[in-house]
Amino acid sequence: MRILLVEDDPDLGPAIAKALRDDNFAVDLATNGVDAGHLGETELYDAAVLDLGLPGKDGLSVLQGWRAAKRALPVLILTAREAWSDKVAGFKAGADDYLLKPFRFEELVMRLRALIRRSAGHAQPRLECGPLALDSQLGQFELDGLPIKLTAFEWRVLSQLMLRKGAIIERLELLERVYEGDADVDSNSLEVIIGRLRKKIGAGLIETVRGRGYRLVCEG
Repeated sequence: MRILLVEDDPDLGPAIAKALRDDNFAVDLATNGVDAGHLGETELYDAAVLDLGLPGKDGLSVLQGWRAAKRALPVLILTAREAWSDKVAGFKAGADDYLLKPFRFEELVMRLRALIRRSAGHAQPRLECGPLALDSQLGQFELDGLPIKLTAFEWRVLSQLMLRKGAIIERLELLERVYEGDADVDSNSLEVIIGRLRKKIGAGLIETVRGRGYRLVCEG
């Protein structure tokens, strides 16, 4: 899963990015409103974490711009502004959640997982596909009830497939949702990850749709 993090604090921004990466998210960090607006309108993200007090362009204007451009990514506002009027303004601009600073990294991660899961149409925190299951609250995959050890890239790919199980995810979209924007991606990297996943969960669960991409097959 790929997150757009918009935070201008030179200490807090990198700290949040590290915490999210430690929980297997890919993170692009924007430190001003102009860059944030552009990235949110042109790149594929599973969710955004947005500060309000930003240089160049304030967070509410950034969010309004995304919504005006029909960008539907879930947005969590992360700010020190605790007045009720600020919260109302945030939700009216199109925010999906609102978290006050100071905060616990664990809570931010759980809120993001919930937002992403619900935006994909899943009400329940546990997703299942045959013998495979994802506890979205813990970010843990299981096979036949036993935890699976995955690398960060394997987790991101399998999460995308699980959130849209049964649907074809095109190869380019999968790459864009797995790698950070400045990553130097090898052309065969996705195939390598898919191959490793098949060894861990069984070859029959991930189907290659020639010329298009991959899908998670849950029948049987």
